[in-house]
Amino acid sequence: MKQIPIGLQLYSVRDDCARDFPGTLAAVAEMGYAGVEFAGYYGRTARELRGLLDGLGLHCCGTHPGLDTLLGDELPRTLEFNQELGNRFLIVPGLAEPHRNSRAAWLNTARLMNEAAERAQAQGMHVGYHNHTGEFKLLEGIIPFEVFFGATLPGVVMQLDIGWATAAGRDATALLKQYAGRALTVHVKEHSATNPNALLGEGEVPWAEVFPVCESIGGTEWYIVEQETYPYGPLESVDRCLQNLRRLGK
Repeated sequence: MKQIPIGLQLYSVRDDCARDFPGTLAAVAEMGYAGVEFAGYYGRTARELRGLLDGLGLHCCGTHPGLDTLLGDELPRTLEFNQELGNRFLIVPGLAEPHRNSRAAWLNTARLMNEAAERAQAQGMHVGYHNHTGEFKLLEGIIPFEVFFGATLPGVVMQLDIGWATAAGRDATALLKQYAGRALTVHVKEHSATNPNALLGEGEVPWAEVFPVCESIGGTEWYIVEQETYPYGPLESVDRCLQNLRRLGK
C-alpha cells in the first residue's frame, strides 16, 4: 500500500483563517499536515498564497472553485491562478439549483464538467466534484450521484466525502470500488449517528476497510481532513483528527 500525504480543507478552520490567515497556516504546518485545500483565498493573490505555502513547506492539495469559474472564458483565468498556486485539483464543492434539480440538469452538468476536464487536463490539472448527501437522494427515479459519475469522463475526479456518503446511508468502500481510479483526492471525514461532533476515527466509518481501497484501486493521491463540527476549538479539533489518523497508521 502506498503512503498517501494528508492535507486539511481550510474550511475546517475558516474563522481562524479570517482572523489570522498566515498564523493559521503556520499552525496547520506545525501540526504536521502536508498540504491544504482552499475554500476561499482571504484576499490574497495566487503568488501571495504560494509564497505563504512555500515558506511553511506546505503543498496545495486542491481548491474548491464554483462551477462558473470552470466555464467559458473564466476557465483560462482559473487555470492560470491555480498554476501559479501550484494546484492540480479543481474540485467543485456543490451546485446551484439549476445545475442539480433534475436528471436533465445533472446530465448537462456532466457535459460541462467533461468539457472543463478536457481543457484542464491539457494544462496538467484535474477537474472534479465533491459530494454531500443530496446527490444520493432519489430524484425523478434516479440517484444523481450515479447519473453524474456515469455520464462524466474517467478523468473527472470523484472527491468522495466519506462522512457525507456514510450519512446518506451509502457504503463508501463500495463507491470507491465502483468508481475505481477516480478518487484522486478523498475527504476523510467522520460520521456518527449518536455524536454529531465526532472526530475522525471516533465514529462509524470503517476506516480499516476504506484506506486499503484508496491505497490500491482508488487512485488516491491525497487524504484531506475536513471537520465541520467541533468538540474542541477548530484548530485543536483538526490537530486531534491528524493524531487519530496517525494512530490508524496514516
